[in-house]
Amino acid sequence: MKLITLTICTAAMLFGCNNEKTAYETVNEGSATSDSVTTDKEKAWVPVDSATAMKAWMEYAKPGEPHKILAQSNGTWQGDVTMWMSMDAAPSKSTSTIINKMVMDGRYQVSSFNGNFMGMPFEGMSTTGYDNFKKIFISTWIDNMGTGIMKMEGPWDETTRSMTLTGKMTDPSTGRECDMKEVFKIIDANTQVMEMYGPDPKTGKQYKTMEVKYSRKK
Repeated sequence: MKLITLTICTAAMLFGCNNEKTAYETVNEGSATSDSVTTDKEKAWVPVDSATAMKAWMEYAKPGEPHKILAQSNGTWQGDVTMWMSMDAAPSKSTSTIINKMVMDGRYQVSSFNGNFMGMPFEGMSTTGYDNFKKIFISTWIDNMGTGIMKMEGPWDETTRSMTLTGKMTDPSTGRECDMKEVFKIIDANTQVMEMYGPDPKTGKQYKTMEVKYSRKK
């Protein structure tokens, strides 16, 4: 299942963010980062006997029903991509090929993406898994038009057969971070839809930047 298709490249090149300081600014103001703040709970080490630890790790490592949901998307897909440069811009369209496969005995799904972006070849890859402890899906994304790694996470809604993932991405033109949201929905065994939301470059308001309709090829 491709959860982050085309998002990093598109958002990094198209959108600006103006609501957060850069890491450079924060450090030079002497503000504490999240990594430097440790809670009392984290400070207190709680010993666990080996039998309890082993049982917990075995449960944590066991693929379950959420992993089977990922496996349903194994195979080759065609992606019909619609993108909007801004809230008031006309849409642009392109096609892509996505290949999904489960790895590590069904624990994660790796997705490879090939298409084009603004007339240039585009290649991306994601890993998606379900964290048994956190009870959420987690996805990472890399591509050939950046050097960062994007992480998004969120829950599965069985009623709508969809997941909503949220995360942040860096805007290299400003060094600031943007809030991103992805909604991924399984329509049927051969049809899926992904919608990506990000900040409008003119107003900063969230809007749908991209929609990808997936059709199974094999």
